[in-house]
Amino acid sequence: MSDVQSPVAEAAPPHAQMIQMAMAHWVSRIVYLAAKLNLADRLAGGPRSADELAGPTGTHAPSLYRFMRTLSNLGVLTEDAQHRFGLTPIGASLKSDAPERTKNAVLTVASDWWHRGFGELEHSVRTGESGFVKALGMPIFDFLEKNPEEASRFSDTMVCFHGMEPAAVAAAYDFSSVGTLIDVGGATGHLLATILQRYPTPRGILYDLPHVVRDAPAFLKMSGVADRIQIQAGSFFDNVPSGGDAYLLSHIIHDWSEEQCLTILGNCKRAMGPKSRLLLVEMVLPEDDTPHPGKMLDLMMLVGPGGMERTEKGYGELLAKAGLKLTRVVPTASPVSVVESVLA
Repeated sequence: MSDVQSPVAEAAPPHAQMIQMAMAHWVSRIVYLAAKLNLADRLAGGPRSADELAGPTGTHAPSLYRFMRTLSNLGVLTEDAQHRFGLTPIGASLKSDAPERTKNAVLTVASDWWHRGFGELEHSVRTGESGFVKALGMPIFDFLEKNPEEASRFSDTMVCFHGMEPAAVAAAYDFSSVGTLIDVGGATGHLLATILQRYPTPRGILYDLPHVVRDAPAFLKMSGVADRIQIQAGSFFDNVPSGGDAYLLSHIIHDWSEEQCLTILGNCKRAMGPKSRLLLVEMVLPEDDTPHPGKMLDLMMLVGPGGMERTEKGYGELLAKAGLKLTRVVPTASPVSVVESVLA
């Protein structure tokens, strides 16, 4: 979740900053309802009044006006002298056809089920256990498997959150010598497609759970690389396809406990050849107190799937336990780095 921004205005005094932090959930629920009511789609053709939109949205017109006025105050909408509302660039990002897929990201991270999960943060801090498991009665990825619509939204959410990363990874790391690139846990193939768009030689294998890769064919076709990518369904806890020159795991290792990580890395190791490389795309935390978005994401890993973000030293230690050797960490023009390793 690399685009997490502080809701605090820098010029505000300390007590006001704290109150703004405490009130941030108000904004979350407001933008969630804007997405749920499809306001951006309804305003795509031009400004409209609350009276005009009350019927299509099934809302109370005077209350809808107050709601949209608040969205205007947040910079999501504009309001003219006739009290008609239009879209700002921020508001337009909530349109269903916006390429960044912001609408589905908002419908995920500001949803009731997500709020319930993160609402158990105290439980996670006190016990080290997942708050989402406590709230949902099952691990988050099990919940997504049982709720296909939410799973599709979650895949879009990852594309939205990490949207700037694929191009940055493709630019920072040289994939030109890779013959077969295997994207382990690659969802719909956003990162893999971006790399293949930049490098004409490699071919790819996209590997993830059946319900996760179901949206991949359409995405890969739209990306223009479908003929260079083979889709395989399976679990990286069971095995990983062999024959790759490089294995790519983007935001996978941070999701899981150390024991689970060692299972995943062990399966990758068994699939790798003598000259294969393993590439982890992760937010590598600084050792000091330098601000970094990965420090916020680390709490989501704690309360969500139960994983963690790591420093370079932490990744080196984890890889060594799996029989792999960290060779270098390649920074990118985004918050993530490429952690490269080979067989030890």
